[in-house]
Amino acid sequence: MTEIIPPAKPAKSPLDLHVLRYFLAVAEERNITWAAELLQVSQPTLSRQLRKLEDDLGVVLFHRGSKTIDLTAEGHLLYERAQTLIALADKTERELRDSQGNLTGNIAIGCAESRSMTYLSRRIAAFRKLHPLIRFDIRTLTADLTQERLEQGLLDLGLMSEPVAVDRYDYVRTHVTDRWGILMRNDDPLAQHTTIRPQDLEGATMILPYRAEVQREVMNWLGDYANSITLAATFNFGTNAVTMMRNGVGMVFGIDLGVIDDGLRFRPLSPKMETGAVIAWKKGQSMSPAAAAFVEFLRADEPA
Repeated sequence: MTEIIPPAKPAKSPLDLHVLRYFLAVAEERNITWAAELLQVSQPTLSRQLRKLEDDLGVVLFHRGSKTIDLTAEGHLLYERAQTLIALADKTERELRDSQGNLTGNIAIGCAESRSMTYLSRRIAAFRKLHPLIRFDIRTLTADLTQERLEQGLLDLGLMSEPVAVDRYDYVRTHVTDRWGILMRNDDPLAQHTTIRPQDLEGATMILPYRAEVQREVMNWLGDYANSITLAATFNFGTNAVTMMRNGVGMVFGIDLGVIDDGLRFRPLSPKMETGAVIAWKKGQSMSPAAAAFVEFLRADEPA
């Protein structure tokens, strides 16, 4: 008689979500006692769980001091991955819980600083009149961070300013144009100009967007004067760029967001430089009912 050997049970991963939450708390608090109080578990229990996690993974995750503990290189790697895993697990749980009955739930969108935010805001307001239980979680991100989080499943959609590669995404265009120009203090001599030409910036100290794709567009516009400017700083959020500009770091090469006060001047470029924006989502990705409904709502608004 042939002996039937039962299939081996799959090995249990040490990366249990419950244990990862313990790990994240300790990594963020940098103190076992404080983390234990936050998690409402005993300190010996928490220490035992962390030791077991290290033993199971075969690495040391913490440098343990007398009062605080710090992450090792392996600990930093696990911290980055654990944040993503926990965020994705929480998002999935919410979507499954909200998939029953009336359309409810959260829709997470990464958004560029763009005039297209006005278009998106109006679409959100109109959608919520139909589905008032939907909540939108908006994160201001650059296109590269938005793409990264779309790939990880942490975002449902992304509002991204062009130039941006969209070959991995489905998308709708906002049909809103962002106008580029120079933002400067009111006392800058160039503030008296109605438009800014490349030659006007010869020898200027500039603050540029940090995305390489955008910098290439800027340099193309500057043409023969590209090598004559001094790059003092780069930025990914306009508010930080404005603060640097106010305090004498340089002029900002950016888009007109329509929020200029009396102490600042925005002057458009000549020849003009304009870009569009898209609202994109990952091709073939399963979506929550709420996100899928919002996508169809956006598609219905597209011009024929």
